[in-house]
Amino acid sequence: MTPTPLTWIKSSYSGNDGPDCVEVAISAPTIHIRDSKDKDGARLAFTGGAWSDFVQFAAGR
Repeated sequence: MTPTPLTWIKSSYSGNDGPDCVEVAISAPTIHIRDSKDKDGARLAFTGGAWSDFVQFAAGR
């Protein structure tokens, strides 16, 4: 079976005038993160619960 390609979404906090960007792809139950400057480089993968904890921490909640 061929894996379904991920659909990457650019962070809304990333500007359109520069290459510095974080992209996220959701493929339940995993959230994938990559640096848009290095699309073939290392990626991070989180469970939904770990991602939720990270987002809450980053938001200061």
